[in-house]
Amino acid sequence: MALDHSKFIARFVDEAREHCSRLSEGLLNLEGSSGDTELINGLFRSAHTIKGSAKMIKLAGIAELAHKMEDILDAVRSGKILLTTAASNSLFRGVDALLAMLDRIAAGESSPEAPAALCAELAKAAASEDTPAPEQPPSASASPVPDLVAAPAPSLEGVTPPAPALAPSAEAAQELEKPAASQMAPPSSAAPVENSKPAPSPAKPRQIDYLRINAVKLDDLIRLMGEIVSEQGRFRRHVAHLRELEHATALYLAGIAELLGKDAQVNSEHKAVIEAGAALHLSLRQSVRALHDESLMQDHLITDLQETSLNLRMQPLSTVFDPLRRTVRDLSQEHGKEIDFIVDGGETELDRKIIERIGDSLMHMIRNSIDHGLENAKERAVSGKPLKGTIRLSAYYDSGCVTIALSDDGKGLAADRIREKALSKGLFDADTLARMSHSEICNLIFMPGFSTSPIITDLSGRGVGMDVVKRSIVDELKGSIHTETREGSGTTFLLRLPLNLAVFTLFLTTVSDKTCALPATSIVEILTVQQHDIIEIVNKRAIRLREQIIPVEKLAAILKLPQDGVQGKNEAVIVIIRNGEEKLGLIVDEILGREEMVVKPLPQHLQNLRMVSGVTIGEMNSIINVLHIPELFITAHEITAPANRVAQAKDKLSRTVLVADDSLNTREIEKSILEAYGYVVETAEDGQDAFEKTRDIMYDLVITDVEMPRMDGFSLTERLRDDDRYRNIPIVIVTSLEKESDKKRGITVGANAYIVKGAFDQSNLLETVRTLIG
Repeated sequence: MALDHSKFIARFVDEAREHCSRLSEGLLNLEGSSGDTELINGLFRSAHTIKGSAKMIKLAGIAELAHKMEDILDAVRSGKILLTTAASNSLFRGVDALLAMLDRIAAGESSPEAPAALCAELAKAAASEDTPAPEQPPSASASPVPDLVAAPAPSLEGVTPPAPALAPSAEAAQELEKPAASQMAPPSSAAPVENSKPAPSPAKPRQIDYLRINAVKLDDLIRLMGEIVSEQGRFRRHVAHLRELEHATALYLAGIAELLGKDAQVNSEHKAVIEAGAALHLSLRQSVRALHDESLMQDHLITDLQETSLNLRMQPLSTVFDPLRRTVRDLSQEHGKEIDFIVDGGETELDRKIIERIGDSLMHMIRNSIDHGLENAKERAVSGKPLKGTIRLSAYYDSGCVTIALSDDGKGLAADRIREKALSKGLFDADTLARMSHSEICNLIFMPGFSTSPIITDLSGRGVGMDVVKRSIVDELKGSIHTETREGSGTTFLLRLPLNLAVFTLFLTTVSDKTCALPATSIVEILTVQQHDIIEIVNKRAIRLREQIIPVEKLAAILKLPQDGVQGKNEAVIVIIRNGEEKLGLIVDEILGREEMVVKPLPQHLQNLRMVSGVTIGEMNSIINVLHIPELFITAHEITAPANRVAQAKDKLSRTVLVADDSLNTREIEKSILEAYGYVVETAEDGQDAFEKTRDIMYDLVITDVEMPRMDGFSLTERLRDDDRYRNIPIVIVTSLEKESDKKRGITVGANAYIVKGAFDQSNLLETVRTLIG
């Protein structure tokens, strides 16, 4: 009976792709450790397994190409040739060709032929003797594979296989490749084998069984699990409602019993009614208690179901990180830039659905880092940087989310160039751009069609890519992007993503008698404050929270809802949310609770709703809008910006002020206050950043915090006083340090004023600045 090879094609393609991935990763690792014999053996085994499996199912083209690659690796491990860059490039091209052929097979092609030119190139590389390797003593690990393994597989026509296995397992293939020591190893002066004691056999590791499951079936399971979790939330609310009804029924029956008991002529009918009511209430209470206990038990079971189901679809980020190493290698060679690509945190796990959708975004960002960010060797030498640039990709868990950080040590983002480009393209007028903060200017790179590149290249400059990144990460995956950059030192992009897309943790809140939801991943904390604790700073509301000044705004105002229901309250419920490092307080009416819920995307005709990222189902099948956090920040900035700021700035003499503080919110608050009264303000994120800016620009006044990374405010003041240019420039310290000793130190190092943040007031700051520079 002829063997039906088509049954094994899908399994072969999957396994061959895994071996191609190992080949690609191993070749990259081998470039840093060319003498790793074990690594070379592993690459040989992968090529050998692909060849053997392809021969068994009559895929001659793949078998031929894999055999040519195997010849190179065999020559390298036997010491005949060195793995040069040219040979490595040939092997990489072989891996690419294998993957292309596997794609064609998966698409239905029967047996694609191997590229003849590539096979000839590989054969030439295997036979090359231009760079012979130094002689090495023979070893078992470097011995050639016996002819038994390399021989072509016999024909399977007319043979019934004992089992539907495609090829020997990796372990079995490895065992076949090990030559017998007694036959292959040369004689040794060591003691005879018969006199040596046999080594104890190691304990057998526990075998783990794997089962391949159709991904669609797994997605259906996760989707069903999400619906069960949402339904359990509704069930809990129903049980809570029943408990309220039970309590109300108890009060009602008690009132009836009291009313009937006052009748002096209490007859047997009244007693029967009272006893029947008591029995009915007891039965109701027992039923509600049983439902409540059942709800608690279901909570435990469904939580376990949720965790187990989601873990089935969790994958390490290395599945998307590792292929990027090859991309960086190819691009660095193509564009003549030496790049050290460092990957960390690949073991961090995310939902497979998310991993599948972030690969293109990371690719776009890495391409931009190589083209826009990293300088060439000549420019780096002039800047005093190492000739080899560095791109670092890392991932870590962060408060129920995963943060992916992509950074480079290039030239950073030039805010002035971005502002000029936005103005020339007509994206904003000059007045609007003048009011934007540094972070808002940097975020313009995520706008469609925006690019600062002076020339269009194959890497970038077309104005596409970063807007795709924002749409994918923020709009589709409900994540966030934060940009940290320092001109001349590099740029870091922080991508914050949910762990999965099946179930979201939401906080339900009411605003103007309407229920809406906020993602828990964007909430920092929830607190209640007195109305008089909300201060006014240049037409903006803010609160002091642990020595930080955080702007607040009514959520009803942002959503353009009527605000009559919140007037006259002595207390305000504030939800602190964050977008990157920026924080905003939302004043809401009430927090209803925390729920695990399935979020549905908006239908096509509602896709233009900026404030809503999705919807979920509440009580009585009501629709609850899930608010889009980045848009809340944008709208909050729009409605709180003072309309007369630019007009006032034009009417006053422009004085330049440098504000240094490691808190983004504090920097922006102080900047808003000063700009509203006509001062030109620049910001620095710490003392070192401020000191570097004073090297190039002469400011009229410096405002600095004390406790900052790299260089504190006291040290900054001392260094500025040592500079003849800044010897008499006013310096104001604004800090949370309020001890008398701290104030004395501020005076000693040369500060002209010392303002405590706990007693911070806009008039106090303005009067101080006016006194010092007018």
